Amino acid sequence: MSKSNSSNKISRRSFLKGMGSGILSTATLTTGGLISKEAAARILGPEGETISGRTVITLKVNGKARRVAVEPRTTLLSALRDRLDITGPKEGCDRGHCGACTVLMDGKAVLACMTLAVDARGKDITTVEGLSQDDSLSPLQKAFVEKDGLMCGFCTPGLVVAATALLKENPNPSLDDIKEGLAGNLCRCGTYPKVFEAVQTAAKIMRKGG
Repeated sequence: MSKSNSSNKISRRSFLKGMGSGILSTATLTTGGLISKEAAARILGPEGETISGRTVITLKVNGKARRVAVEPRTTLLSALRDRLDITGPKEGCDRGHCGACTVLMDGKAVLACMTLAVDARGKDITTVEGLSQDDSLSPLQKAFVEKDGLMCGFCTPGLVVAATALLKENPNPSLDDIKEGLAGNLCRCGTYPKVFEAVQTAAKIMRKGG
């Protein structure tokens, strides 16, 4: 009798294991492990063709239209770095705290790690690579070099892009304006005084038409 009862018993471990396998199988069958085509269509809209959980979208980056396959959850930072090999924007915190991933979207500074790639469709995206013209550095980039506004350089692309947005909005910023405008960009090397000096220098040159 005890032997029969023992053979019919289902342990807690085997029950949970069975439930987990069933849920996983259902998720895999219904969503391909990612998201259903119907759900993707609701998120992505009419543009793009959904293929196995990914959708091909077009991003306008540094003046060029680039087609890239992304999942609905793919961030703009991941699309730029991992799919398009545009490595200027850096992944620092991946939480929107450090500013290393800053890019321009329609002229405004945004955090690429906090922006979905699908939300960047139809936008004009500029990374630090797109600030130079005809292989010539922008006045701000030149000022960063001349004033030694960098050390390890990891945070520099984000700082340059954020400062570019700042000077576009305020061509004659005070030191406090610059500090406030770059408050979202962290430099672990502590080169803030040189960065502020570089922005002030670039602002003067740009106001003179340089």
